[in-house]
This record gives sequence, C-alpha cells and structure tokens, in this order.
Amino acid sequence: MSDLLTVVVAACNEAESLPRLHPRIIAALEAVPGLQGRVLYVDDGSSDGTWPVLQRLVSGDVRVGAIRLSRNFGKELALTAGLDQVTTGAALLLDADGQDPPELIAQFVALWREGYDNVFGTRRVRAGESWIKRAAAASFYRVIGRLSRTPIPADTGDFRLLSPRALAALHQLRERHRFMKGLFGWVGFRQVALPYDRSPRLAGSSKFTLWKLWNFALEGITSFSTAPLRVATYLGLFTAVFALAFAVWVVVKAALWGDPVAGWPTMMAVILFLGGVQLIALGLIGEYLGRLYDEAKLRPLYFVDTRIGGTGVSSGHPSRQGASSHVDGAATVGDEEG
Repeated sequence: MSDLLTVVVAACNEAESLPRLHPRIIAALEAVPGLQGRVLYVDDGSSDGTWPVLQRLVSGDVRVGAIRLSRNFGKELALTAGLDQVTTGAALLLDADGQDPPELIAQFVALWREGYDNVFGTRRVRAGESWIKRAAAASFYRVIGRLSRTPIPADTGDFRLLSPRALAALHQLRERHRFMKGLFGWVGFRQVALPYDRSPRLAGSSKFTLWKLWNFALEGITSFSTAPLRVATYLGLFTAVFALAFAVWVVVKAALWGDPVAGWPTMMAVILFLGGVQLIALGLIGEYLGRLYDEAKLRPLYFVDTRIGGTGVSSGHPSRQGASSHVDGAATVGDEEG
C-alpha cells in the first residue's frame, strides 16, 4: 500500500508564482516511488487573480484541490485551514512563492519513512533577501530559542513534513494566536532537520514588511514565553531598590550637610524614568491580557467560502479529541464540490 502525502500551499496574491510552482510540485510527487501524492491550495483572501489560477489548476488534475477563505486571515490561520483538511496520511507545508524547493519532497518522504514525525527544513542560505531581513530573522530565532521552553529550531520556517500522528496532535491545538513554528515543536514526537538552500522568490515581492515581521516576533515571544513579564518584574524590583537607596542618600545628605533646594532636572529625570518603567510594564501586561481577551471570545479560527477539487480536499473536519468541544476550528459557508 502506497503512502499518502498532501502538499499544503497557502497563497495570498501569488497569481504569478503558482503556475510556475505547480508543475514542480507534481513532478516532485511523481518522482517518489510508492507515494500517492496530492496538492491542496489555500487562497487566503487574495485580491489578485490567484483564485482563477487555482481553479484552472484544479480543473486540470483530480489530485489537486483548493479552498478559498472568506477573507484574509493571515498565513498562520491559512496554514491551519489547510492542515485541518488533511485527515488521512501525512502533510507537507510549502510556501507559494517558490523559495522552498519542492524538489526536496523525496528527501522529506525518505526521512518520514525512517520513522520521523516532524521533518523540518533548516535554511543554510536565504537568497533574495536583504541583509536587514536576514539579520532580523537570525536574531529573532536566537532570542526566542533562549526565552522559550518549547524547542524552536533556528533558521527554520514552515517548510516541513508532518506525520499522521503529529498532524492529529496539531489538530487538537485550537488557540487563536497561532505561532505555528512553536506549535510544531510543542507537539513533540521524533524530529529531524533537513538542511537546504532557500531560493529567491519566483515572482513578486514579499508580503512581510519589517513592521509585520516585528509583530510576528512579538506574537511568537508572547505565545511561547512569559520571560517579558519576568523582565518587567525584575526591572521594577531594580527600580525600587535604586529608589530606596536614593531616598536614604537624600536623608543622610540632608542630615549631614543641610537640605538646599534640589535641582529641577534631577527631579524630572527621576519622574520620567519611573513613569517609563511603569508604562513598559503596563504594555507587557496588556500584550498578554489582550491575548487572553481574544481567546475568551471563542470565535472560529476561520471561515471557508468555497471548496473545489476532488481527492485534494477533505469534505469533513478533523477530529477534535482533547480540544474544547464547543470550539469549532473551521466553519464552511457556501461550499462547492467540484
């Protein structure tokens, strides 16, 4: 019996890249002996011609399916929507921009067949990216690797293969603030890295600006570490000790040498410093409190607008064993089976 593998590709405004990427995916799947391969595309609310392109790809091959989300939910939720459709076999995540080579599918499958549940691609080279983006990414992975108790491999993105049991475990994690790289590591099981060289984009430009990358970094750190709250605690303790020592110095100075009028700059510097420390602490608390507020709403993670294709798309939702029974990860509206 052949192994079943679904390649999940989340796309947002990638109408130029997909026609060039799709033939490479199909060729890579066909090159693996004993593998039953299929492809599932997720259109994350694209505003260009991505959906018509996907319709053409689906109509030309029964192994290909696609779902269209009701709006843009972001890459993390688009990946979740795609993985939720895979109820049998393994899944391989692939970016739609072509930077992660589908030609490595055979190596991913070989490691999966050796018994690994999470085979993740680790980037040796990041071609086509500015030095600022490379430096920021490298710094982020090092920082979160030290702050988080969950193992998050450095220089590793979403390009990975998940075995059926790793996929089933991931289906049970239904939090709304989803840092997928952390969730992949959190479920555990046997993991192995597959080093590779990342290529430039096939077409277009990256959707991740520095501002989006900064917010993404905050999402990852606050999702998998409480270290910022501890830093705020230690900063407050240090400030209190410093303030107490300064107060003692003021009393001793007044007792020994009198109490001339204190300078205005010194007083303002102390007030502004203490105010800044308090605002930083409140901001950190607000970040975590805001995430609790979003989780408490219990909203569905996403909505599916349209579903087309045959074997590439599951008609049902994955098991939610171990998850909250009243949280549905995916609602379907206006489904169309093709």
